[in-house]
Amino acid sequence: MNLIAILLAVLGAAAAAQQQAPDPVAQQRAAIARQRASIRQQAARLSAWMLPAMEDPPPVSPVCAPLGDAATAPLIESAAKTQNIEPRLIRAVIEQESAFRPCAVSPRGAQGLMQLMPETARELQVADPFDPEQNIQAGAKYLKQLIDKYKGDLAQALAAYNAGPNTVDQSGGVPGIPETQGYVEAILEKIGKR
Repeated sequence: MNLIAILLAVLGAAAAAQQQAPDPVAQQRAAIARQRASIRQQAARLSAWMLPAMEDPPPVSPVCAPLGDAATAPLIESAAKTQNIEPRLIRAVIEQESAFRPCAVSPRGAQGLMQLMPETARELQVADPFDPEQNIQAGAKYLKQLIDKYKGDLAQALAAYNAGPNTVDQSGGVPGIPETQGYVEAILEKIGKR
């Protein structure tokens, strides 16, 4: 066998192995589907009633590097100008929400740089919540809506961004949720309002 034939055989074997390498996200989704099917079978055998489960679990967050200032600064400036809010506020929310990782997914399913919940992204007509420009524009728009709703009370607007407007409305202010209180304090500190 000549050297070229050996190299072609090695490259072919490597390409075949790469094609057969399982996708970890697909493997995890398949495992979740198998677990759900098993739970449903067990519940059926016991004649137990179960709440309907989500058909699709929240996407698994792949590891991705944070975006640098060169990539995010123009997007933040544009969104801030469009929504008439301070760029440093948007920057602080992104830092707190995702640490500038565009592929971030929270355990609750919030997605992208500004961690938009899927329902919020749909309401704001976001086609791809992992697209930095779409995510920042929509996140800034949602934040502006909350600032307007709470008549400029930034603490309440940030609490609503984190815990949801219903939670803020029910508590009559920043709710007594430690995570939300820490979230509001951290962002207000970042923008120099504390």
